[in-house]
Amino acid sequence: MTGNHRARNVLARLLPLLLLAAALAAGAVPGPTARAADGWWNPTARPVPDSQIDVTGEPLHGTAPDGSVRGFVDAHNHLMSAEGFGGRVICGSAFSEQGVADALKDCPEHYPDGSLALFENVTGGADGHHDPVGWPTFADWPAHDSLSHQQDYYAWLERAWRGGERILVNDLVTNGLLCSIYPYKDRPCDEMEAIRTEAKKSYQLQDYVDRMYGGPGKGWFRIVTDSDQARRVVAQGKLAVVLGVETSEPFGCKQVLDVPQCDRAAIDRGLDELYALGVRSMFLCHKFDNALCGVRFDEGTTGVAVNAGQFLSTGTFWATEPCTGPQHDNPIGLPTAQAQGLLPAGVSLPAYAAAAQCNTRGLTDLGAYAIDGMVKRHMMLEVDHMSVKAARSAFEILESKGYPGVLSSHSWMDLDWTERLYKLGGFAAQYPHDANAFVAEANRTKALREQYGVGYGYGSDLNGVGGWPGPVGAGAPNAVTYPFRSADGGSLLDRQVTGSRTWDVNTDGLAHAGLLPDWIEQIRLSGGQGVVDDLMKGAQSYLTTWRATEVHDAGRELATGAAASASSAEWNPFVSYQPGRAVDGDRGTRWASDWSDDQWFAVDLGTARVVDRVTLDWERAYARSYRIEVSTNGTDWRTVWSTSAGDGGLDTAAFTPTSARWVRFHGTARATQWGYSLNEVSVHGA
Repeated sequence: MTGNHRARNVLARLLPLLLLAAALAAGAVPGPTARAADGWWNPTARPVPDSQIDVTGEPLHGTAPDGSVRGFVDAHNHLMSAEGFGGRVICGSAFSEQGVADALKDCPEHYPDGSLALFENVTGGADGHHDPVGWPTFADWPAHDSLSHQQDYYAWLERAWRGGERILVNDLVTNGLLCSIYPYKDRPCDEMEAIRTEAKKSYQLQDYVDRMYGGPGKGWFRIVTDSDQARRVVAQGKLAVVLGVETSEPFGCKQVLDVPQCDRAAIDRGLDELYALGVRSMFLCHKFDNALCGVRFDEGTTGVAVNAGQFLSTGTFWATEPCTGPQHDNPIGLPTAQAQGLLPAGVSLPAYAAAAQCNTRGLTDLGAYAIDGMVKRHMMLEVDHMSVKAARSAFEILESKGYPGVLSSHSWMDLDWTERLYKLGGFAAQYPHDANAFVAEANRTKALREQYGVGYGYGSDLNGVGGWPGPVGAGAPNAVTYPFRSADGGSLLDRQVTGSRTWDVNTDGLAHAGLLPDWIEQIRLSGGQGVVDDLMKGAQSYLTTWRATEVHDAGRELATGAAASASSAEWNPFVSYQPGRAVDGDRGTRWASDWSDDQWFAVDLGTARVVDRVTLDWERAYARSYRIEVSTNGTDWRTVWSTSAGDGGLDTAAFTPTSARWVRFHGTARATQWGYSLNEVSVHGA
């Protein structure tokens, strides 16, 4: 669920409804035309009536001689969000045992004319009224700007698969506050309960598709729980579905008046439960600061409304400070009367200095513990939605472990952070902007993808109330000509038909999942084959990240307890700052040097070892410029890594594996008036 696109944020548009509210099971049924499939990709028993797919030709499958797979990655979708938010924010379902007419129907309160469709009307999908009838006419929905109606009906998703999509991340999503304030709901607002329901529904969809194809394991929709399984699915030409989580209070880890409402035991239980459900990637925070991390703000008036929600959820408003690096959170808008009206009497919305755009909240100790827990379980971390301070800490932790399991599915990073992600071995995708904007963003990061040999993805955020590309018009330079060939050239796609409605990406925009191949064709027409080729490499790149995550081994930590020496040690009659304090395994102790630039700290590993990474856990007195040196005899030193842009915190120097007995930090320029001070020094290697 995105936050900054077209100011179409759930909470921004939904919170004002408080004011308005105050004023106001078995199987797919084979049809009579069921017959033997013309190809493995066609079901033997599709329900009748149902949506058409309007694709001919065998889906892309198989592997290249080097074992690589091909296909698109939708790294951020919400197939089951209709089950979240109390069950009445997203109307319609991804499937129904009763058929398409039951699945693609509006919420009860939207009848007869949409006047009580509070969410739809506030978010701008209609001007106070809309035709609630879905199947078979679809006069007003789904639409690229309708945020409350189903966009992931299984047959539309099937068309996306037939058009080249091979990996889909199904983010299980909800928001407890949004659920609690929305006047219509038919289920509890507990976030973890919603996640359980959405996971269960996802497996039911897999069973539903399987029955159309003759039994368990035979359908194209395959939920996968490891990279090898996913690779086999993609090689077969089917769709590998990965479960993720995007929610504001995972494991109940909200905070109230700065007091965490969870502990480490709750995090362990929650991670174990999610892993057992099949979840392999997740966000730690989303929309509101929680007990794990601060969030990246939403922008403008959207941010003002979400900030009001932050107060209602946590009892505190966002707190800002000047940013210390090139990255920044989004600027919050000025207080509005509408947002002010949401708050209790006597509570006022704050205003923020234009120069202070970074959240003061970063990654908490509980958040760091959660990341450690994800690493132990070989799960992938989504860093979008984290505040700059939290994301920086997350990167530092992952770099200290050499952990590749990092994802950015909204492309909320500058080139520096994108390179940090690629250096680790992570995967990045982009929000589905209009074709020209998507191409421009893809080109901005293309040199990095070429440097690191990685593919690209999109994060459609369908059913995520973000807003999607609108129509370009039939005469636009990048208008799609129907029928068109799929990216691999093996399938022919015509305009998609559901009921009596025919969809055309030129005149409808990206209204539902079935139009993703059409949108990709529009991208090809806008930016050429190169962008599409990068997207076709996405499946292989995502699986490479996932596989590296599964087999990750941080390597043995070699420095703890080893003999340490230093150029100097700060004298204090009450506290020891001797070198051994930085390798004693206790972050409560530290080595501190004299107050001058040219200082060093060395560790004797006892015997020559292969080393490839050094992590420096800084106290506040850190180095701006320093190098990492190695030696086999303690006399002759060789530099293996250096920087002139140290920023404190947790610094990791990764370098080509090399043999060394002694490893040395050598400071050349301090960042503070004091000396150099290290809580712990870690050396990793074989």
